[in-house]
Amino acid sequence: MSRLTNEQCQEEITKVHDKVKELTGYEMSLFRPPYGDYDNDVIKTATGIGYQTIQWNVDSLDWKDYGADSIVKTVCQHKNLGNGAIILCHNGAKYTADALELLIARIEDEGFSFVPLSKLVLRDNYHMNHEGRQIPNK
Repeated sequence: MSRLTNEQCQEEITKVHDKVKELTGYEMSLFRPPYGDYDNDVIKTATGIGYQTIQWNVDSLDWKDYGADSIVKTVCQHKNLGNGAIILCHNGAKYTADALELLIARIEDEGFSFVPLSKLVLRDNYHMNHEGRQIPNK
């Protein structure tokens, strides 16, 4: 995304937004830049069209196609797994669907619960720490 012009970035975001709305009726407001590639212009462009840019802080590495057990192990042993963690998984990765049931059970066994990102992210008065977590401003 950071290699696109502001206009191209806006077009990419709105094209996907329009397709999702057409298929589901849902108005999206969160944007995760592909590959985690962003800069200030990408964030400003997304904000300008009503999106809040988010990132993950736990990468499942599911895109490497090492298998379902590897996904579960990678996430459950990740140093950033904790309250407020955002776990990156890809719907098109080969083993993600196979890993989800066990992954969810293990995370819940650790006392965590899953919430929609829209309930997790702060909208105002926050900053990001080095792990990618939102920290409320005091």
